[in-house]
Amino acid sequence: MRHFDHIESRRRKHLFHRHPRAFDRHDDPAVLAVALGATLYSPAVRPALAEDVAKAARRGVTSMVLCLEDSIADEDVPAAEANLVAQLSRAHAAHAAGTDAPLLFVRVRTAEQIGDLACRLGEAAELVSGFVLPKFTAAGGDAFLEAVAEAQARTGHRLLAMPVIESQQAVYRETRSELLQDVARLLAKHRERVLAVRIGATDMSAAYGLRRPPDLTIYEIGPVAGVISDVVNILGRADGTGFVVTGPVWEYFSAGERMFKPQLRQSPFDAQQAAPLRQRLITSDLDGLIREVHLDKANGLIGKTVIHPSHVAAVHALSVVTHEEYCDASDILGWNGGGAMASVYANKMNEAKPHRAWAERLMLRAQVFGVAAEGVTFVELLEAAGGQ
Repeated sequence: MRHFDHIESRRRKHLFHRHPRAFDRHDDPAVLAVALGATLYSPAVRPALAEDVAKAARRGVTSMVLCLEDSIADEDVPAAEANLVAQLSRAHAAHAAGTDAPLLFVRVRTAEQIGDLACRLGEAAELVSGFVLPKFTAAGGDAFLEAVAEAQARTGHRLLAMPVIESQQAVYRETRSELLQDVARLLAKHRERVLAVRIGATDMSAAYGLRRPPDLTIYEIGPVAGVISDVVNILGRADGTGFVVTGPVWEYFSAGERMFKPQLRQSPFDAQQAAPLRQRLITSDLDGLIREVHLDKANGLIGKTVIHPSHVAAVHALSVVTHEEYCDASDILGWNGGGAMASVYANKMNEAKPHRAWAERLMLRAQVFGVAAEGVTFVELLEAAGGQ
């Protein structure tokens, strides 16, 4: 699969200075973690789940999570498991016949479900790239990770894990630091199996009886923003000990009453004669999503959990490396021995040593999301990718 492959080839040539590279579930996990992009969550109980997976792939979705946890009522879990097995078997048959499928992950409730589902899926387990491990702690996490390892040995297919930091111990200040450090030590022991760390902002908010409104970003919800900061601090370091940390869920897809002004400037859309696109984004509350993704990137998070296909284009368009960023990173990585120099765009100072880790991370994102052509804006990328 390849990001933006659903866009007509002639238009892609106009949009990209460097095109995104292809990837598949067998790629290096360091590449796949960045390539996840907008990870679309779907309840495993959906009766047309196989068709949903195929449709999502056609719309540019490259990763999905099929959920057996909080999106499923307790009494519906057996039915959801049976539906998941049946639908993945259908999707696997369609994939064998040439139908595209995103990277698929299953969000389980218990460690025992991992082995049980791997057995029940049979050959269809080939379509599963891994498991999402909810409310992850060091105390219970080892059982989850061992279950993933055992399922891999049983199926013969590589299976990766994405632990979710969302437990109350991770949220409350008096237990947070110790828990995150314990989690870091546990994940280090299983590094080859950990694809990325996900942030469960809904559960974090629930610990305080909060819910983020659509006209505020998660970074304006102080108690939760503090948790995200600590997760990145301990689990997202750029010194070789950290992991890719993905952005928290955006859970709105239809606008209600607005208290604040729209969060998208008008001039970039006017310059591309795309004022109707801006209005559609605002009407669907996607201006809030766009701002939050921008803040995710600034705070060291890559990719995002989403709950509606209309969110995907915005996340992916913002994941493309700009021509200016690419020029800066190329210059920084080309210098030896340190030093500073004005950027090619003559608007900032690039320092070889302190900016190197940023440049290395950006070049990995450039591989899978591409580099925009000079002068191509986010607005053009969003419109081409299918912005609402």
